[in-house]
Amino acid sequence: MTDTHLAPLPPERLLETPNVLRELIKAHRHLAELKGIAKTIPNEGILISTLALQEAQSSSEIENIITTQDALYKYQIQESVSDPVTKEVANYAKALHLGYRRIKDQEALTLNSILAIQEALENNKAGFRKTPGTVLKNQQTGDVVFAPPSPTKIPEYMSELEKFINGEAQLDPLVKMALVHHQFETIHPFYDGNGRTGRIINILCLVQAGLLDTPTLYLSRYINQTKHEYYTKLQTVRDTGEWEEWILYMLKGVTVTAKHTTTLVESIRDLLLSQKTTIRKQHKFYSQDLINNLFRHPYTKVAFLEHDIGVSRATATRYLDALAEGGTLDKQKLGRENYYINTQLIELLFNMSELKE
Repeated sequence: MTDTHLAPLPPERLLETPNVLRELIKAHRHLAELKGIAKTIPNEGILISTLALQEAQSSSEIENIITTQDALYKYQIQESVSDPVTKEVANYAKALHLGYRRIKDQEALTLNSILAIQEALENNKAGFRKTPGTVLKNQQTGDVVFAPPSPTKIPEYMSELEKFINGEAQLDPLVKMALVHHQFETIHPFYDGNGRTGRIINILCLVQAGLLDTPTLYLSRYINQTKHEYYTKLQTVRDTGEWEEWILYMLKGVTVTAKHTTTLVESIRDLLLSQKTTIRKQHKFYSQDLINNLFRHPYTKVAFLEHDIGVSRATATRYLDALAEGGTLDKQKLGRENYYINTQLIELLFNMSELKE
């Protein structure tokens, strides 16, 4: 089998089939609900911080890069005690934040941004690959199933993809996202990090289209739980040129993930209001900035609070110790440094890992 050449996309009328249009109605309804619920959280940084780490973990698991949420939160507290795998997963969250800031600033998803995202992921400046990509083989026969395009074609293909992402196509933005993801993964432009970069591009496409205000919908958990189906449908399009099943798969992912995330965000909101009431009753030092800190950093420390609410180190320590004594936080030690866990929030985040259809 020779290197893959990107086939031209079919006419829009052949992509938005009756089946696709039915799924689009459901996906948009649940996305709109998620967008509305997300607005009820007082500080957007809360959701970006907490959900991005969950996405980083799920997306990296697809590539068999395995760590725990506990390890990721500890990395934020003290980078020096973390293992290389956890650092690599944490880079995903950094790359996601970088891409989101660029989308908000530029209102476009450019090649430079995609290169910057991959650079942040891999912590290198390797850029587009200059060698053949990794081929996929049939494990039983040894036959090559898929060979990424030649490196000489990558600049051309990525330039065309950039135009498509930012162009005025009449396609529904969710269908467009599905096409962009498939084309990017087929181009396979980088030496490493293609899957993770492609999954970051998914959420940035939704923010760019205005379907979400903040990057709160992450498809990686859905893809991870349906990994065989994901890879099979990717390859089916390459083999047959039939797009409907791939698009339906991605739209179902949006629906399932949006419903799950809406429930999670509602639970975070309710917990935030509950802890807000409790802290306000028990402690004179209550402030909204304090609450924001405890939810932006489920594992927080003195330096975080000191920065976020503008108090001295001694004062921040006193506040956190008082919250630990009152049962809102759990005080732990990491090396020589204390950190404080918002146990109710962590239980909520850790226990809502499985998507349900």
